[in-house]
Amino acid sequence: MRIYLDHNATTPVRGEVADAVARALVETPGNPSSAHAEGAAARAALERARERVASLVGAAPAEVVFTSGATEANNLSLFGVARSGRGRRLVTSAAEHPSVEEPLAALEAEGFAVTRVPVDRDGRIDPDAVAAALHPDTALVSILWANNETGVVQPIEAIAERTRARGVPLHVDATQAIGKIPVRLDRVPADLLSASAHKLNGPKGAGFLVVRRNGLLAPWLRGGSQERGRRGGTPNVAGAVGLGVACELAQRELAARAAAAAALRDRLWRGLAEALPDARRNGASDAVLPNTLSVEFPGVPGDVLLEALDLEGVAVSAGAACASGSVHPSRTLLAMGRTSDEARASLRFSVGHGNDGAQIDRVVALVPRLVARVREARREVA
Repeated sequence: MRIYLDHNATTPVRGEVADAVARALVETPGNPSSAHAEGAAARAALERARERVASLVGAAPAEVVFTSGATEANNLSLFGVARSGRGRRLVTSAAEHPSVEEPLAALEAEGFAVTRVPVDRDGRIDPDAVAAALHPDTALVSILWANNETGVVQPIEAIAERTRARGVPLHVDATQAIGKIPVRLDRVPADLLSASAHKLNGPKGAGFLVVRRNGLLAPWLRGGSQERGRRGGTPNVAGAVGLGVACELAQRELAARAAAAAALRDRLWRGLAEALPDARRNGASDAVLPNTLSVEFPGVPGDVLLEALDLEGVAVSAGAACASGSVHPSRTLLAMGRTSDEARASLRFSVGHGNDGAQIDRVVALVPRLVARVREARREVA
């Protein structure tokens, strides 16, 4: 049996979610925009899902815009605000997900100025550095709530307080944080928040953007009045229903999930650190997602170790899933001051639904043996 420790890339769909999606596909065939009974049934299912999403994140249902996932939500936020005429400057961090960094690079090519606030060696952003980067012409600040590679959690509340005090909108990509730690917009005054269903045991191809200010965005997908004019196109009703159920489960189980994940993550780190004293943990251990562990194994290429683990039935990640197949070192780890070789020698382990202590013990037994094998092979080649 394989051991799946790559939950930050995607998560297994919960049975309750799969059942809800299957029922929605069969029982709600109508278009939510249609005026007949079938359309009304689909519309009701969509709005129930919207309520569940809003409840999890502390927003109003009317503020939730369904998307195909966080990548679309991030693009909608960045291009939507930039093209609304608010200003020509944008602020972000040096350790963002590609679905934020690449749209920002495209906006730079259009003439927008982008300031990338550095992170420290633990991967954390100084809220005062964000405040110092603000300008009267700043249209938007975009910050990742929790890093997908290291799990480092940013001081979002403090950042939000500073942007709100200056009247600058804040977009937060909360994709990795939702379902793992409390994400509440009734406590954090962010204006835009993105997430994907498949990161919290929901279906792929569904996500959302919370929009808390009217008139903040210029629509990106045009072609209809759906989602209150903020995202045209017939919505993915079944995907939204699955997302809604996943959010309801996350809200109900959040504390228990976090405690169970943290226990497994800490068990893994203790075992690895004891067997491999030179292993180094990447990121702030006191401000990190409960399920995420990023470890550098000096002198061991991460992609080689990943392949060796895969052959032994263990799935992990050598970096961001969206950059799989790339031999380039992680931008996040480089931003944290790691060298290219150190960044390439790192693996990400992320636990979640379906993992248990026996699996962790199996990985703890495997990794040191495989690390020794890779190191020996490299010595022989040298």
